[in-house]
Amino acid sequence: MVGGIQRETEVIVTERTGRIRSPRVHAMTSGVLTGTIALYITLVAFGNITDFDSNQQFVRHVLAMDTTFKDEDLMWRAIDSTALQDTAYVAIIAWETLAALVLLAATAMWFAGPPGARVRRARQASTVGLLMLMLLFGAGFIGIGGEWFAMWQSEKWNGLEAATRVFMISGIVLLLIHLLPSAERTDPGSED
Repeated sequence: MVGGIQRETEVIVTERTGRIRSPRVHAMTSGVLTGTIALYITLVAFGNITDFDSNQQFVRHVLAMDTTFKDEDLMWRAIDSTALQDTAYVAIIAWETLAALVLLAATAMWFAGPPGARVRRARQASTVGLLMLMLLFGAGFIGIGGEWFAMWQSEKWNGLEAATRVFMISGIVLLLIHLLPSAERTDPGSED
């Protein structure tokens, strides 16, 4: 150990930086943040399943581009088939449900078992679930919905702000779980 207060094999405060380096606290923080996102997307998926019609109308209007500026250069992109619109909506719900299950499992992993492999598995599962959300909200809603289907032009059926919020929060949690030291990476003998 370079220097600092030590309990068992865990450095609590380093002398050089004065920062707290507790893998247990970082794992708990990662678990709570992952759990928060898991709760959110679980409620979203549950809401879309139990109140199918509300967001079905949203998806239909976005894909039909019926509330955009109706620029002739863009309207060829519109999807008017309700069967295709509903297929897209069901695919969104399935993706949300799968992401929710992955993130719920990841949350449980952060809190179960001894640190080493548990943290590695929890970080991997969290990464998969968070990337699933970032793909859905970033590529799906912001990229495809916002730009390809010109959702940004609609005053009523514009979900860009909500999609951006979820994309950013998921990205921040993803960064934090990878940047914070953990039991698998914290070596009491290493310097910061």
